[in-house]
Amino acid sequence: MPLELFNTLSGKLETLTPIGAPALRMYACGPTVYDYGHIGNFRTFLHVDVLRRFLKQLGIPVNHVMNVTDVDDKIIRNATAAKMPIAEYTQKFEKAFFEDLDSLGIERPEHLPRATEHIPEMVSLIQQLAAKDFAYQAEDGSWYFRLSKDKDYGKLAKKDLESIEDGARVDLDEYDKDHARDFALWKAVKAGSDGALEHNWDTALGQGRPGWHIECSAMATSLLGDSFDLHAGGEDLMFPHHENEIAQSESASGKTFARHWMHVRFLLVEGRKMSKSEGNFYTLRDLLLKGYRASAIRFLMISVPYRHQLNFTFDGLTQATNAVERLRTFHQRLLKGTWPESDPNTTLALQIEKSQAEYTAALSNDLNTAEAHAAIFDMVRAVNSAADAGTLYKAEAESAKKVLDLFDGVFAVLEDKDADLTRIALAWAEREGRMDQADPSLVATLSLSEEAIQGLIAERTQAKKQRNFARADAIRNDLLAKGILLKDGPTGTEWSRK
Repeated sequence: MPLELFNTLSGKLETLTPIGAPALRMYACGPTVYDYGHIGNFRTFLHVDVLRRFLKQLGIPVNHVMNVTDVDDKIIRNATAAKMPIAEYTQKFEKAFFEDLDSLGIERPEHLPRATEHIPEMVSLIQQLAAKDFAYQAEDGSWYFRLSKDKDYGKLAKKDLESIEDGARVDLDEYDKDHARDFALWKAVKAGSDGALEHNWDTALGQGRPGWHIECSAMATSLLGDSFDLHAGGEDLMFPHHENEIAQSESASGKTFARHWMHVRFLLVEGRKMSKSEGNFYTLRDLLLKGYRASAIRFLMISVPYRHQLNFTFDGLTQATNAVERLRTFHQRLLKGTWPESDPNTTLALQIEKSQAEYTAALSNDLNTAEAHAAIFDMVRAVNSAADAGTLYKAEAESAKKVLDLFDGVFAVLEDKDADLTRIALAWAEREGRMDQADPSLVATLSLSEEAIQGLIAERTQAKKQRNFARADAIRNDLLAKGILLKDGPTGTEWSRK
């Protein structure tokens, strides 16, 4: 079944297939590493991960590029204030970004270019634009894209160039240019407040640094070619960033820059736009330190399809935690259960087959993640009911596990690494002097090692055998106070963290 994905450029669903190469060539705008990533950033990265994983599940290899913007105005300004080179300043936040990707189970792209490593490609691209009169140099030495020469400008965001008012700057900068709508390609070097020159490169264009938009065009085309299959990013990047990428790339090459454009919607937090002034601005680390699980955050963030706005709530995060726990419990039941050989349970077999078909159809229809996990939970209910009734047999148990594994190949929440990830977040908070932001009960919960928990469970089991129920109850209550839940069953006692 082919993947039908909405194309922002055409405004309709289109079959996404690789053209001219075995692998689908895709570029996704990555982080600007001037601070820690917030949950709005990660919603985009998570949905790109869903796309990437599902393409591979369909048998389509992926050649995925995600840039790291390690030079821009904010980085230079913040590094200057911190009195350190930009490479030293960005290293900390780049490292944190990739740690956060790993925490959320986001696969690494095949290519992770840094902007500072592709300055020659940017200079070459600007020179190509200048040779075609699409770029000009201002009096201060900066280079700009001549927007009036691009008759197709605005085709992605469906904006008419004439509707962009003079003074309503397409690119917010402080440099002189011929027209307020023109955007910067190369910014001439300036002196800081202390008189020292800001970070710059000495090139054929003069001393300076790249504009933001040229970075992505240069990195995308150098690694994927002048024309490739898909470009993805958050909806906030559609205009002007992606529009400017198209303008400069296609003006230079004369070819279609990206055939397909995917944009992920914003999220709200408790019904409001996320902002520091609203007090509802959260990084991934903020949530981990509050005691929420990385797996639940991932599950919640991709539970609403990418073209729909997600309202991120803490009630929703609790529901996601319960949903992940239910899936893990079901997975363990399938793994540990002893299911008898028997004639097929035809009704159950058909339900499992139906759930698999609905799961694939949902993701093939514009990555409808909500319908995909609804299909899987229908299977979970049916199989659990059969197991409770003693009518789950080996063939259906194995089929259900295969479908669950298929689901987890995209949703990636079955492996329980949550406690370890939270410990990493606590270690980071301790290094950064932020332990005051950690939930005190979280520290207590994670203070017990797995060996210590198993030892207490063994002591409780022995106490019950000796009919010392007071001691057994005391152990259970003590563990519960530290966030450890016990569940007694026919095969023994299992435990989990809250």
